Amino acid sequence: MKITFYGHASLGITVGGKKIIVDPYITANELAKHIDINELEADYILVTHAHGDHILDVEAIAKNTGAVIVSNAEIAGYYENKGFKVHPMNHGGSWQFDFGKVKYVNAIHSSSFPDGTYGGNQGGFVIEGEHKNIYIAGDTALTYDMKLIPLRTKLDLAILPIGSNFTMDVDDAIIASDFLECDKILGYHYDTFGYIKINHEEAKRKFYDKDKDLMLLEIGESIEL
Repeated sequence: MKITFYGHASLGITVGGKKIIVDPYITANELAKHIDINELEADYILVTHAHGDHILDVEAIAKNTGAVIVSNAEIAGYYENKGFKVHPMNHGGSWQFDFGKVKYVNAIHSSSFPDGTYGGNQGGFVIEGEHKNIYIAGDTALTYDMKLIPLRTKLDLAILPIGSNFTMDVDDAIIASDFLECDKILGYHYDTFGYIKINHEEAKRKFYDKDKDLMLLEIGESIEL
């Protein structure tokens, strides 16, 4: 499994021979201006919630690639009405895709499209594929629901927001890693704009002091699991 960071909360995942894009917000992100969405490949686009900083490039990438948009029922319905291929899900539900198993799990946040359309309940994803398991939290506060995930899935990596203001901060992410029973963390949803800028070295030190590993990738950088 290969995971690429495209800035903010945008990810690329290669697993089971398939290409997945998560929450594409790239073209308006000055920090990601070297990423050309027209060069991105996607079989699936996973969307955690409907805010503009998570869905901005969904339609362009779906048009370019023919990707299936996977999200909650309301978001899937929104895009299906526009003629896109979709797969609707909801909290607690799982589906065996051709690249692996996906479960849609709870998040505490809000969700509406930039045009005001209701975006359903926000969520995150647990992906099991190629004998590796990852959790993509989406935008969320720290929640006890995270304790439920390791009851079903032993995680190899948790991808957590750490920018505070709109989501968890670094200290809450450390607690979240305890709840998730996963000490290998990829941070995201930070630095994109003023409200969520963080001190990288301080964040890494806080995780290190708890015997945990916080990875902060450069935009366009990848890791292999």
